[in-house]
Amino acid sequence: MNIIYEDNQIIVVEKEPNVPSQSDKTRDIDMLTMVKQYIKEKYNKPGEAYVGLVHRLDRPVGGVMVFARTSKAASRLSEQVRNKTLKKIYIAVVDGEIKEKSGVLEDYLYKDERNNLSKVVSKDKKNSKFAKLEYEVLDYDEKRGLSTVKIELHTGRHHQIRVQFANAGHSLYGDQKYGTRGKGKQIRLWAYELELEHPVKKEMMTFKSIPPFVNLEYVKL
Repeated sequence: MNIIYEDNQIIVVEKEPNVPSQSDKTRDIDMLTMVKQYIKEKYNKPGEAYVGLVHRLDRPVGGVMVFARTSKAASRLSEQVRNKTLKKIYIAVVDGEIKEKSGVLEDYLYKDERNNLSKVVSKDKKNSKFAKLEYEVLDYDEKRGLSTVKIELHTGRHHQIRVQFANAGHSLYGDQKYGTRGKGKQIRLWAYELELEHPVKKEMMTFKSIPPFVNLEYVKL
């Protein structure tokens, strides 16, 4: 497990793709359990170490995650998530050339709990939720017909990035649920940057993780 930062209040790690954020029905090893084991072993803690889950990443998605090491930190970070002051930036590779080099996607999403899918619906549909993100095109690979985009989430809906870009005609490469290209490949979506206010020091902190699928010779991050 790659540790990006840790102190006595928070721990920031790089989640590997296809590892659950927390325990699920598969019972595969998950990030929350891994962080707890790491804390317990490193600091020789008796019993189970406290680690608070503040936010999640979809199982196939890798990148930066922050966990709380105290209940106070968990409460304050969760408040930042609710207030949308915890800033999340993603990098994705999507199908096709996006004509507008920067823009905003706004939709209403409905989550189908039974099938674990979300879809764009009318705002009048019962239980639909507003979803908003900003994007900037970083590169277009004309030969492969793929665009690399940087995305800032303004809301944190279920499968939001994946659903909104698919609906806009630019599904994520390797997306097994909503995609049109890269079937059987790893999804090209990565939690690149996390900006937060330290729950105790009150300092703004930024953490980054470079996506393994980005060639920095062509894409400037």
